[in-house]
Amino acid sequence: MANRGGTTSSTTGNAVSGQVAGSVVQAGSIGSVHLHEAVPVVVVPRQLPPATRGFAGRRFEVDHLGRWLDDDGSLCVVISGAGGVGKTTLALRWLHDVRDSFPDGQLYLDLDAFSSTGPVRSEEALECFLLALGVAADRVPPDLAGRTALFRSITAELSLVVLLDNATSAAQVRPLLPASPTCAAVVTSRWRLVGLGMEGARFLELEPMETDASLELLAKAVGETRLSDERGAARELTTLCGGLPLALSVVAARLSAHPRRSLSREAGDLRAEQDRFPGLELGADVSVEAVLDLSYRELTSGQAAVYRTCALHPGPEFGTEVVTDALGESSTTALAALVEANLLVEVDEHRFRYHDLLRLHALRKAEKETLAGERRELSSTMVRWYLDTLVAADALLRPTRRRVGPRFEAPADRTGLFGSQREALRWFDVERANLRQACVLSVDLGLDDLAWQFCEAMWSGFLHTRHYDDWFACHDVGVAASVRSVNRAAEAQLRLQLSFAFSELKRFDEASAQGTAALKIVEESGDRGTAAAVLNQLAGIAQAGGDLATALSLLHRVREIRQEVGTPRALAFCGRRIGQVLADQGHYPEAERELVAAVDAMTRLGDQVQQAWSLVALGKTYLRWGRAEQAAETLRPALEIMRLMGTPYYEAEVLTALGEVAVALGDLPAARRHYSGALERYVQVEEPKAIDLRARLDAVTEVPSQVARDSRT
Repeated sequence: MANRGGTTSSTTGNAVSGQVAGSVVQAGSIGSVHLHEAVPVVVVPRQLPPATRGFAGRRFEVDHLGRWLDDDGSLCVVISGAGGVGKTTLALRWLHDVRDSFPDGQLYLDLDAFSSTGPVRSEEALECFLLALGVAADRVPPDLAGRTALFRSITAELSLVVLLDNATSAAQVRPLLPASPTCAAVVTSRWRLVGLGMEGARFLELEPMETDASLELLAKAVGETRLSDERGAARELTTLCGGLPLALSVVAARLSAHPRRSLSREAGDLRAEQDRFPGLELGADVSVEAVLDLSYRELTSGQAAVYRTCALHPGPEFGTEVVTDALGESSTTALAALVEANLLVEVDEHRFRYHDLLRLHALRKAEKETLAGERRELSSTMVRWYLDTLVAADALLRPTRRRVGPRFEAPADRTGLFGSQREALRWFDVERANLRQACVLSVDLGLDDLAWQFCEAMWSGFLHTRHYDDWFACHDVGVAASVRSVNRAAEAQLRLQLSFAFSELKRFDEASAQGTAALKIVEESGDRGTAAAVLNQLAGIAQAGGDLATALSLLHRVREIRQEVGTPRALAFCGRRIGQVLADQGHYPEAERELVAAVDAMTRLGDQVQQAWSLVALGKTYLRWGRAEQAAETLRPALEIMRLMGTPYYEAEVLTALGEVAVALGDLPAARRHYSGALERYVQVEEPKAIDLRARLDAVTEVPSQVARDSRT
C-alpha cells in the first residue's frame, strides 16, 4: 500500500481559551493581513503498546491480514475469539510489522468490555483520540455527534491505524472508525460484531493454537533443548492449556522461574488442578482458571495478598504508590514477582494492569480469601490515597484559593510524586480515569464526604485540562453526595464549579441555573466569601452573553463584599474583572484606571503572576483602544515577570499577546518572532494551544506595514 500522509482543509473561526479574561480582538482579516484559524494541525500519535515477546504461530492469520490490506488498500477487520486466545497479541504483532504503511501514526484504546465499571462509551473514546490528534481540550465538542464529525474531518485525508481492543458492540465501535480510505482499523472482541459488515469489515475468528504453534511458544520461553527432552509432557501441557496463549504464557513463566522443574511434574500438577474443578462452567476459559489457580498456589502469602488487593483497585491501571500505601513497601517486590509470573502486565515503569481474565480471577480470590470488612478497608485506603494525593496536587496548582473540604487543612506530602505544577498536572492527567472511579467508589463505600471532596480537589486540574466528560460525571456524583451529607457549603462550591464548566462550553442557561442555585445557598447561610465568587461567575456569564450592564452591576456587588470580608488580593482581582468589562463596553479611560490600580495593588502585594495578568489585560485594552505602541510597552514587563517565574505556559500567553500587537503594528517579522517563541514554549509544556498557534503563525502573510496600520483606523 502506498504511504500517504494527509492535510486538513482550512476554515476560519474565532476562539479564546485559557487564562485570558475579558475581551480580545479577533478577526478573519485586518486590512491585507489575514489570520486563518484552521482545522487543528494533526500531530502524529504513536500509541500502540509494545508487541508481546515470544510471539508464535498464527502465520495463516498474519498472511490473511496482509493480503486483505494489499487487496483493499484500507482495512477494517474484527479479530474475535475466546478470552485468552491471543486476539490482542496477534493484532499488535501484525500492526507493528505494518506500521510504516501508516505514516500519520497509530491510535490505541482498550474499550474495557469487561471492566467492573462497564465499557468505555464511544464519546469518551473519541475525546481520547481527538486529544491525541492535537485538538485542544476546550475545542472537543461536548456530544457524540460533534466528536464523531470532528474525528472524521481530521482523519479524512490521513493514513493512520486504529486499534480498538476489547470492544463490546458494533455500535460502540462505529463512531471510532476513521474516515480515510488510507486508514486501517483493527477491532478485537469476544463477539464477532457482524454489524460492522455494513462498514465493509473483514472478520477473522481466532481458534486456540494448534499443537505445533503451542510447542513453539513454550520453546521460546523455556528453550528448545528442555522441550525436546520431554516432548510428550510438553504436548500434554499444550493440551491441558487448551491451546490458549494466555494459559501457555503463565505456564511458561512458571517453568522459566523454576529451571529444574520437569515438564512432567508441571503437567501432573496442572492435570490434578483441573480435576479439582469438574463442575466449573467457564467454557473456553476452564483451562485458564486451572492454570491461574496453580500459579496462585505458588505465590508467597505476601504476593498473593498483593494479587488479591490490586483487583480491588478503582480504575484500569495503577501505580506502585497506591499499592504500597495499602500494603507496605514490601509489595513492590511482590508486584515484580507477579509480572514475572505473567499474572500482571507492566504497562509502563512502575505502572500495572490485569488482563481481564486475570483481574476476574484475582477478584474471585479476594472474595473467597479476604474478609468483607478487610476488603472494604483496603478499598477505602486506596480511595483515600487518591483523594489525599489529589488534594496535594490541587494545593500545588492553586495555593491561594479558598477550600471547603477538611482534607485540605493538612495536605499530604507527595513531593516524591510531583514537585512542580507541571508534574502535578501530569499526574492528574495520567490518573484521571482512576480519580473518576475512586470518586464513584467512595459513594459505593458510603463515604459521601470523600466523594464531594474529590470534586472540589479536581477543580484546579479540570481548569487546566478541560476534560468536561469527567468534570460533569464526577460533579453529578459529588453534588448528590453533598446533598446527602447535608453540607450546604460543599454543595454551593460544587455548583459553582459546574457553572464554570457549563459557561466554558457556552451552555449559559445551565451555567446560570447552577450559579443561581449556588447563590441561593450561600445567601441563606451568610457565606459572603463564596457569595462573591458566585457573583463573579454570574458576571462572567452575563459578560459572555453580551449583557455588560448586568456583568458590571454584579461585579460592583462583588467589590462591596470584598471590601467588607475580602483580602486585598481579592479586591485587586475584582478590579481587574471590572476593568475588562469596561473595556468591552468601550469605556477605555475607566478601564485603564481600574487595570492600572489592579497592577499597582498586585505589585504591592508581591503577587507577580497576578501582576503580570493585570498587565496583560491592560495591554490588550490599549490594543483595542488603538494604542498599540502603549500595549507593547505594557506587555513587555509582563513578559519579563513570566520569564522570572520560569513558567513556560505563562510566558507563551504573553508572547501570543505581543504577537497580536505586532500584527496590529504591521510588524510581521516581530509577530512571527513572538508567535514562534510562544509556540516553542507551548510545545515544551505539551500545551494543546500549540496547534492553533502553529496555524496562526503559518497563516500570517507579509504585507506592507502601513497597510496594517491603516486597518486600525
